[in-house]
Amino acid sequence: MSTPPTAKPDFTGLRAVYVNCTLNRSPGLSHTQGVIDRSVAIMEANGVHVDQIRAVDHDIATGVRPDMTGFGWDGDEWPALLARILAADILVIGGPIWLGDNSSVTRRVIERLYGYSGVLNEHGQYAYYGRVGGCLLTGNEDGLKHCSMSILYSLQHIGFTIPPQADAGWLGEVGPGPSYLDEGSGGPENDFTNRNITFMTYNLMHTASMIRNAGGFPAHGNQRTVWDATRHADHANPEYR
Repeated sequence: MSTPPTAKPDFTGLRAVYVNCTLNRSPGLSHTQGVIDRSVAIMEANGVHVDQIRAVDHDIATGVRPDMTGFGWDGDEWPALLARILAADILVIGGPIWLGDNSSVTRRVIERLYGYSGVLNEHGQYAYYGRVGGCLLTGNEDGLKHCSMSILYSLQHIGFTIPPQADAGWLGEVGPGPSYLDEGSGGPENDFTNRNITFMTYNLMHTASMIRNAGGFPAHGNQRTVWDATRHADHANPEYR
């Protein structure tokens, strides 16, 4: 096995967007934002342009279409938010844990992302190909790994590339204990959490940089346009046998 390169890479020019799925509207306190801030600081220190969205501040319609306007949801703000997500190389979904699961806002964001997953890019691949995904979570009850699995599975299923250790978070004492930013919680000083946030953030940047340097995610054997139009290079579409 070859030795991993250790030279400092160049991440300048990469773009990341963090979607905070807290239940608290701005300017309300968001413990999720406290975890996000640590990751954002690393990104920005490495020349990455960072955009942030607090989803609950926006009118995001329920549904799985790219634009729910005209389907009973006038004023759907999701299309404008999606444009910001599509402009980024990296998507990080952050959110709280309630009843051991992701917040309702997190699920709505993922549903709306799913609604665009059938759109193709210029190479005939699904539109999210070439983008990298990760997640950050916080809470004072169990469920961090379960929530991470749900988010990361959803992102990879619709086309995002998931790096190694693409999740991080903080859990306080299980039960009605302090949350991440509460005085005396120990969250911001927690070495385990800070290490995982750092590793996750760098892994996202490394993967996005590799994809950028490769000119995108390879378009061979995964082009919907080729599959629909003719015999696949390696695995024939049964309709064309």
